[in-house]
Amino acid sequence: MSENTLPPTVLRRLAIALKYNGEGAPRVTAKGQGEIGERIMEIARLHNVPMRADAQLCQVLAQVPLGDEIPESLYVAVAEVLAFAYRIGWSTGDAFIELPENAEDVQPTGGS
Repeated sequence: MSENTLPPTVLRRLAIALKYNGEGAPRVTAKGQGEIGERIMEIARLHNVPMRADAQLCQVLAQVPLGDEIPESLYVAVAEVLAFAYRIGWSTGDAFIELPENAEDVQPTGGS
């Protein structure tokens, strides 16, 4: 296994939260695996934050330090996820969560 590849059991529980306010690049606002990853996903669900499954992007974003802007090399991939969030009605520009690709996309069900 490559040192940049996490085992599937960890990926199922890896979550990344991003925030984009329209200025600069999106920032990593939360990240975690295992119980922390599950808690991030639980909080996202409670606040109707859209989630998108993408194991590869999730792995790369996990390497970005907490609070940092995403690197330019990830702009296109993250823009696609932001577009997904806006398409399903997430208009606040707040955070969303990246999940591994074996998870289902979750859409907001109402107000926060």
